[in-house]
Amino acid sequence: MQKKPSVLIAMSGGVDSSVAAALLHQQGYDCTGVFMCLGQAADTPASHHGCCSPQDSADARQVASSLGIKFAVLNFQQDLQGIIEYFVNEYSNARTPNPCILCNSRLKFGKLMQYASLMDIDYVATGHYAKVEPFNGRPSLMRGLDNKKDQSYALFNLPKENLPRILLPLGTYTKTQVRKIAADLKLPVHNKPESQEICFVADNNYANLVLKRAPQLSRPGPVVDVNGKKLGEHNGIFRFTIGQRRGLGIALGEPAYVVKLDAANNTVVLGTGEQLRQRKLQADNVNWLVEPPDKPFKAAVQIRYNHRGAPATVTPIADDAGKVSRVIVDFDQPVTAITPGQAAVFYDNDLVIGGGWIANAEN
Repeated sequence: MQKKPSVLIAMSGGVDSSVAAALLHQQGYDCTGVFMCLGQAADTPASHHGCCSPQDSADARQVASSLGIKFAVLNFQQDLQGIIEYFVNEYSNARTPNPCILCNSRLKFGKLMQYASLMDIDYVATGHYAKVEPFNGRPSLMRGLDNKKDQSYALFNLPKENLPRILLPLGTYTKTQVRKIAADLKLPVHNKPESQEICFVADNNYANLVLKRAPQLSRPGPVVDVNGKKLGEHNGIFRFTIGQRRGLGIALGEPAYVVKLDAANNTVVLGTGEQLRQRKLQADNVNWLVEPPDKPFKAAVQIRYNHRGAPATVTPIADDAGKVSRVIVDFDQPVTAITPGQAAVFYDNDLVIGGGWIANAEN
């Protein structure tokens, strides 16, 4: 008798990962659900409702039991420390971090992939809204069907060599369809609300976490306009992000936005909506999910999770060893709020070509 293909499913206790597990179980996979225990490493209270609270662990276990699949809890608290350090360091350098991207590449499709290999399990699956499909004869990362929920942006940093072992069963469904499947299957979490928090940030208050880990960042500094005229003072540059409009406490006679954060001089720069628009960015530490290009190419470039991408020319820059780990992106038209620390991800229609971390932007 032929052995069933086996899959390790990251189960958070939410609707999406629960339905992903149910679909794979229905498709005949030998499923093992895994809950990644992270929360207490982040100094969050036991009652914290991010994506990895004790209640979420209990919910994931209950779903696995209702499906009749194996279930385990893995302790990744220590592994999360590196992501928290990155989070704080980025704010220390006046950059806006995206920890979910690192969690996906290091933990969900990094450590879990290693664990699957040790257990001789064929695949790793999650409830992300994205697809892994053949393109030019090889497994490739693609946008999910649901434009409003597509999460391919947050998966750009996955190791290319892992794509053949990744299953993303929700990529061909909408969120509405997933909710209906959960209800039809009477999954215990079918009406559970969606978590919008970063799992290691209690009460969604990132400033408290940063201050606890790096209290020196609370030092005051100047708030200036684009010409250097002082407008006021801030109480910590880490409290601001590019494009921010609310909570500035300063008027320019027209809507004011944070257009630049100067870490070296501990300065927040405000400007107009037009001054927030720029045409060019540099992205470093590029991860290619296709063969690295050796000449400029056209792409739709997405610069944050809720940005749909803008047409641009991407110019690869090779280092002395010939490795292409940096690009210059020239947008056809200026785009708003290019934010250092966020990712710039390159698309050919639905295909994810690759992406990198935004280092700087200019006109």
